[in-house]
Amino acid sequence: MLTLVFILIIIACVLLTLVVLIQNPKGGGIAANFVAPTQIMGAKRTSDVVEKATWVLALALIVLTLGSNFFRPSNEEVSTQDSRLKDAIETTTVPAAPSAPQQQKEASPVTDSAK
Repeated sequence: MLTLVFILIIIACVLLTLVVLIQNPKGGGIAANFVAPTQIMGAKRTSDVVEKATWVLALALIVLTLGSNFFRPSNEEVSTQDSRLKDAIETTTVPAAPSAPQQQKEASPVTDSAK
């Protein structure tokens, strides 16, 4: 269930980003593309829809984020998972480290260059 809430949060974030990018900071935005104010989806109505969509998505994001706290696992479940992990770590045997290769000193013949 927590995964579903996380997916909904991600979808809300993406949609909110797209809606905010549609808006023009000076008030034009998508509404500037419509010339005649007498259209069914005229300039005024378009900006209202984008603004309402922004508020709805922001509110949905807040509710989903705060609501995700109710779906997280309880402390007992987390401690059980932690203890299983600790048991697995403690019972795992570590392979012996390979020994360093011994460097054999080659018997280098001493050359007497003074002869």
